[in-house]
Amino acid sequence: MAFNGKYEFESEKNYDEFMKRLGLPSEAIEKGRNFKIVTEVKQDGQHFTWSQHYPGGHSMTNKFTIGKECDMETMGGKKFKATVQMEDGKVVVDFPNYHQTSEILGDKLVEISTIRGVTYERVSKRLA
Repeated sequence: MAFNGKYEFESEKNYDEFMKRLGLPSEAIEKGRNFKIVTEVKQDGQHFTWSQHYPGGHSMTNKFTIGKECDMETMGGKKFKATVQMEDGKVVVDFPNYHQTSEILGDKLVEISTIRGVTYERVSKRLA
């Protein structure tokens, strides 16, 4: 399927401003800047397993089915319920504090998150 693969962080835009809007302390913002996050996506039809692996061994995995409510977790470990949608080939979800879309453009995974007028973009290149 279109999203299947492993992707490594390549670039980002508006990281600092977005993280400030999320309420993260400056030390956490500085520590997380340009992390080589590896995102692994397994897609089986409408079912997804979406994992992010951070330096130092921390990982976060969300499993969801398009159009069905599920339990999810934020980067900070906060658990919440959400219904993930597919709109124009993009995976769309509302996290507690922000709206996120993810799409495949060529061999890139492009994730766009918006919070109170600030848009953060993370681009990752396909590894496998």
